[in-house]
Amino acid sequence: MDIAVPEYILDIAPYKPGKPIEELEREYGIAGSIKLASNENPLGPSPLAVEAINDVLHNLHRYPDGRGFTLIDKIRSKFGVSARNIILGNGSDEIIGLLARTLLTPGDVVILPQPSFLMYDIMVKSVGAVPCYVPLKKLAIDLESIRDRVTLQTKMIFLCNPNNPTGMILHERELSDFLNALPASVVVVIDEAYIEFVRDPDCAKGLDYLDSGKAVVTLRTFSKAYGLAGLRIGYGIMPIEVAELLNRIRPPFNASLPAQAGAAAALGDDAFLKKTLSLIHAGIDELQTALDRLGVAYFSTQANFFMIDTKKDADTVFEDMLRKGVIVRSMASYGFENYIRINAGRHEENRRFIEVLEDVL
Repeated sequence: MDIAVPEYILDIAPYKPGKPIEELEREYGIAGSIKLASNENPLGPSPLAVEAINDVLHNLHRYPDGRGFTLIDKIRSKFGVSARNIILGNGSDEIIGLLARTLLTPGDVVILPQPSFLMYDIMVKSVGAVPCYVPLKKLAIDLESIRDRVTLQTKMIFLCNPNNPTGMILHERELSDFLNALPASVVVVIDEAYIEFVRDPDCAKGLDYLDSGKAVVTLRTFSKAYGLAGLRIGYGIMPIEVAELLNRIRPPFNASLPAQAGAAAALGDDAFLKKTLSLIHAGIDELQTALDRLGVAYFSTQANFFMIDTKKDADTVFEDMLRKGVIVRSMASYGFENYIRINAGRHEENRRFIEVLEDVL
């Protein structure tokens, strides 16, 4: 086809998600695999969410509430914000795209920690904006270096807290000092997809800066701690002025009927969230204790995942473990040639991972 495509679109490398277990088992001729590669909730979805989803299935012939009243009202009540501060998204990924399409123009500069969640880079490039990469410092986001890179052309900054793939957090004082030094014209997007798992009480929270006079956008998701990754539902909390702009281009029914119902129920399922956090924290401790016994290096984390230095080619380790029915994530595409990343699973999954890793290494 002889179609004209902008050069900045051709420059985008497609995002490569982890393959489903079923596909990998077909490819490798294996069965009974465990997956610790995508930071999913090993307990599955919130039971209250499943019940709420079943209750609305008879209405699938109807469009969902385009304003998301019930879910937004629950988010508003939980965090003490106005409904006008909240935007729903088909996963928080969609809100990243809405921010890019609404607030960026070709040539605008966006600062991205490197490495971090790959969708920031894709969405920024998709509108012709220019990413400015700032390397991590000891696997943590380097706010001082980011601040030094801000110019008159800087329109947006993405911060992932805890950062994916490293699991490191931003602390309250460093984020506060960073925001105070920024021009009010720079939009700061703080992606808190894993914030529920954080154990450090000094972790910064984007919502604390909603009324700071700075354009701080906080993104959260139901995919991780609430176990609803398959529904694709997330939300953003931001200044009303920013939310009103995003609503100009937000698709009217971007959050499906089952997604809204499931998320609203999950948000109130405190017992499930508590059970999830207990399992994940125990799992992280269990895994790292076992790695200490094996003499395998790993990195501290405040998320439900962490990175391991295998001292071998990560892609090779990934393939070797896959053939034994254990799915992990190679970090080679993030620039960590010898690292893999895993999320905590159930006790039996964690134990199997350690056994297979020991065999492979």
